[in-house]
Amino acid sequence: MKQEIEEKELTEHLHIVSFKIGDEEYGVDILNVQEINKMTAITKVPNSPVFVEGVINLRGRIIPVIDFRTRLKLSRKAHDKETRIIIVEFDGITLGFIVDSVSEVLRIPVDIVEAPPSIIAGIDSDFIKSVGKLEDRLLILIDLKKVLFVDDKNNLKEVA
Repeated sequence: MKQEIEEKELTEHLHIVSFKIGDEEYGVDILNVQEINKMTAITKVPNSPVFVEGVINLRGRIIPVIDFRTRLKLSRKAHDKETRIIIVEFDGITLGFIVDSVSEVLRIPVDIVEAPPSIIAGIDSDFIKSVGKLEDRLLILIDLKKVLFVDDKNNLKEVA
């Protein structure tokens, strides 16, 4: 009985890694996150898409790194001691996202999450999966699969 309650509780909650870009807070499903690293040296790759910062060597694996600010069409920001690279995996692709800072790991009830308002649901915001209404703030949940378009995924495979 206790196990059933715990399983039900797990399915009624989302486990999110939250991070900041500027003043906004975003989140991704923790199941997609492999690790979170401090900023490291990034090797530039010629002729890569504008949002691809370059590649890193992560324990012998070459990982493409995306500047999430650029992907969101925001101005670039100098990296500082809070800058992190979130290593994620989805659809057989492993890559890193540069974010301004990582906030926390959250467990939020699914009933406080809703679809984004239709006014912001356009082509440029297609990557927004939903919005979590926390007590004192909103959390924009990202659909990693939609952050990259099909062409971009193919380009990233070539970069790696």
